Amino acid sequence: MKVRGQTAAGYFAGGPLAGSSRRTIWPLLLFVALLSDCAIPTRLAWGQSGETSGYKVKTAFLFNFAKFIEWPASSFATPDSPFTICVLGQDPFGSILTDTLQGKTIGERPLAVRRLKDKSEARSCQIVFVSSSETAHLAAIVETLRGGNVLLVGESKGFAASGGTIEFTLEDDSVRFTINTDAGDRSGLKFSSKLLALAQLVHDQAHLKGG
Repeated sequence: MKVRGQTAAGYFAGGPLAGSSRRTIWPLLLFVALLSDCAIPTRLAWGQSGETSGYKVKTAFLFNFAKFIEWPASSFATPDSPFTICVLGQDPFGSILTDTLQGKTIGERPLAVRRLKDKSEARSCQIVFVSSSETAHLAAIVETLRGGNVLLVGESKGFAASGGTIEFTLEDDSVRFTINTDAGDRSGLKFSSKLLALAQLVHDQAHLKGG
């Protein structure tokens, strides 16, 4: 496998993940291997604090979730609308999200980053990262976005099973993710089989079924 002209071995030996254990980088390596154009942000800065590097990895995943999901035309207000990644609630990314994704595109659409003050604004986004500060309001957020083509991503425990679409988890110092396929179906989003193969899959909790 090559990453931007390098072999995977050379990339990890001398690149930004140098010094990371195989266990730590393996999920990300798998994800990179699946990318058709290897367009994953490569400056992950694992030498920085765990929190900072963790949000750099999560930013990379958010960018690539967009590439492995089929977005209906109804996801966008106009043919020229940007692909928008939004943060709802207290922003844990700081400047990482904007700095990393500046100038990137999803297909032919420019990528935009927004911070939301209210859940009612979320329908204009394609991906919404729901901050842990909004965990108590997740049911209301899910209901507000019902029928919309919006991918809800969060990191609070039980986020996916509680109605969110993708939940980031931490396992053996690695960022991994869980997908709620019921939530994906509700949003009219079609996941690539390659993306599903890398995720833990869950379904709605009983009280959400048929809602």
